[in-house]
Amino acid sequence: ADRNLRVMPSNVSFVEAAALGCRFTTAYRAVVQQGRIREEGVKVVAIFGCGGLGLSCIMVAKCFGAQRILAVDVNAAALNKAMELGATDVIDAKGNDDEYTRKEVLNLTNNKGADLSIDAAGFASTSENAVYCTRRGGRMVQVGLPIGEKRTPQIPMGLVAGREIEIFGSHGFAANDMPDILELVSRGKLDPKQLVEREVSLEEGAKAIEDMDFGSPLGITMVTRFKEFSRL
Repeated sequence: ADRNLRVMPSNVSFVEAAALGCRFTTAYRAVVQQGRIREEGVKVVAIFGCGGLGLSCIMVAKCFGAQRILAVDVNAAALNKAMELGATDVIDAKGNDDEYTRKEVLNLTNNKGADLSIDAAGFASTSENAVYCTRRGGRMVQVGLPIGEKRTPQIPMGLVAGREIEIFGSHGFAANDMPDILELVSRGKLDPKQLVEREVSLEEGAKAIEDMDFGSPLGITMVTRFKEFSRL
């Protein structure tokens, strides 16, 4: 408890605080701590994968002043949501090969690539594309977990060496850093409620978990209603 409990700011709601874990906390570490977006020269960010984690990465990047945020996904609804949350450009990779995605990123960045590329999906192709789309001297962060893939990412180490690209892994979030992200919410810089899709009862929440066998919603389903009952 001494390490993991943190005091919530009085102007942060329970819904806002609950929405932070784990997508926003994971995104914060990837973008801010491992991606070091606060460093001078990090202005263009490319996010590969616009699920819950990727969308959170977009919001955190916007929060820290990224001038251009490129979002890549195969789902039109996810790309529309990405634009709504702060992406400046979107690339629909559905039905297109990796070469198309890489060319589109280069076209949007004056053939330089992104200062910071983040694979938030964890597929072999998104991991590889994130590396290929990183500018010379830039940084690539692997935060999506490539687990259960049919093939492992083939990282072009010659390109990494030639461009002097930094590659960082990112996993989870330390509890003692929670005050930093809570402060962003308290100051109105980050609004996690933008990703709360609906608030449901405990019973409805159980059904929502079962429904995830057939697909995962973009937004968060938050359990906020409970029946009061007595065991007596």
